[in-house]
Amino acid sequence: MSNVQQLEVSEDEIDVRLDRWFKRRFPALNHGRLEKLLRTGQVRVDGGRAKANQRLQPGQVVRVPPLGEKGDQPDSQGQTVAKPKDGITPQDIAYVKAMVLHKDKELIALNKPAGLAVQGGTGTTRHLDGLLDGLKFDLPQRPRLVHRLDRDTSGVMIVARTAVAAAALSKSFQSREMAKIYWALVIGYPEHEGGTISAKLAKSGAPGRERMEWDDEEGKKAITDYRVVATAGRKITWLELMPHTGRTHQLRAHCKLIGTPIIGDHKYTDPSPHADQRVDLNEGALAGIADRLCLHARSLTIPRGKQEITIEAPLPKHMLEAFKTLGFSESDA
Repeated sequence: MSNVQQLEVSEDEIDVRLDRWFKRRFPALNHGRLEKLLRTGQVRVDGGRAKANQRLQPGQVVRVPPLGEKGDQPDSQGQTVAKPKDGITPQDIAYVKAMVLHKDKELIALNKPAGLAVQGGTGTTRHLDGLLDGLKFDLPQRPRLVHRLDRDTSGVMIVARTAVAAAALSKSFQSREMAKIYWALVIGYPEHEGGTISAKLAKSGAPGRERMEWDDEEGKKAITDYRVVATAGRKITWLELMPHTGRTHQLRAHCKLIGTPIIGDHKYTDPSPHADQRVDLNEGALAGIADRLCLHARSLTIPRGKQEITIEAPLPKHMLEAFKTLGFSESDA
């Protein structure tokens, strides 16, 4: 049969399940279609029939039949546009490559823009995970996600280039070996210029309107160090945040708990009871500053044996403009 591929399992794909191997190499192939190909014997490993949960070893050969991908599709102007084999357009590839801050044989560091979701969900069709085929470079497999950022948070994100690197990086994140620094612009001024916020967090609220709240009984441990870098008349403060745990919305919830919600965070911004912390973000030079979340993953320090590398992400445009308006300088950090 023409177009049949015989693909060798690489060293970094050791012990990967066959269905996950297909997901990495052929992300457009859905699970139902793969199961049918397995049942009919069209997918084979070393010439023998295989199952979805079969573990692969380096050097094994996987028979991949024609996957029945659709041909070229017309665009909105009726012009025929070639669909790349990996399912993303040249424009997508240029877009995601422009995010690259650092690349080596193990990982790629990206400056994720605010507004881009990391993974898909209800109503989310464009996301970082769907663009990772554009970052294969010299390797046959697509990179893998090892951590997350909220959709509206910008800054440093790491993706692993191999399965071995993904396991090592995931372990580093779970053991909190990585030092993470976030910058936030918040409303008001905290009671102390620095300290540690230790408040267990649990989800509350109706479906679709959930948020994380302080809950000592049902919540999970959440710890964040913080310090004031600069302030504009105690109306707006630049905070440096160093999380020691990685709970959902941790920084956003913790900033609210100390009375300084992050600018642009409408989910966690309540009317402040402190008159000296009220500020109108819709007038004068500050107009529009509250339209977007002012939270940025500034840097990530990654252990590499006896050494480490630190990767920094430049501020997004909306925060850079806010810094200039407020008279803050990045060199003050």
